[in-house]
Amino acid sequence: MSEMPEIRSATLDEVDETVACIVAAFITDPVARFAWTSPHEHLAGMNRVTRAFGGGSFAAGTAFIDSTFSAAALWMPPGVHPDGEENERVFRETARPAHLDDLLQTFEEMDGWHPQEPHWYLPLVGVDPHAQGRGLGGALMRHALAQSDAAGLPAYLESSNPRNISLYRRHGFEALGEIQVGAGPLVTPMLRSPRGPV
Repeated sequence: MSEMPEIRSATLDEVDETVACIVAAFITDPVARFAWTSPHEHLAGMNRVTRAFGGGSFAAGTAFIDSTFSAAALWMPPGVHPDGEENERVFRETARPAHLDDLLQTFEEMDGWHPQEPHWYLPLVGVDPHAQGRGLGGALMRHALAQSDAAGLPAYLESSNPRNISLYRRHGFEALGEIQVGAGPLVTPMLRSPRGPV
């Protein structure tokens, strides 16, 4: 049996390596590739969106990585939020114009599903395709959920890829509904209630 991966917080000097992992992980993500249909567009646009959407996690100490930067999760604890204005600006500047309205409306609807009470939010999590199947995604989830559980807080995310829903369900998330705007891909908002000590 392989060793459990070491998960730790990324430092402010490790933003580039961490963002690169997310960009690589999202190369086949339905929402990302709806926004940027060519590889070149994806590499440029996803890099900027990752920084806007999940960048606040670095200063909060809740950008989690494994030791080889093959897996990353950018969590937002209560009081930390994505930069919505910058996120929209990046999409307006980089996304396919024919998809822009559906994309922006999808993000607007995502905002409406967020819990009103304090919670941990996971805007971005991913494993480099070259490292998938090694348990890194599960290790990232356990690491962060232990912290949200210790604080007695729910955790919330939106799954932009239907293939990932089973992973989230294994970690206690339940689907709240579905978001699908125009030609845009399906997005599934999911919530997990806090767990007590086992």
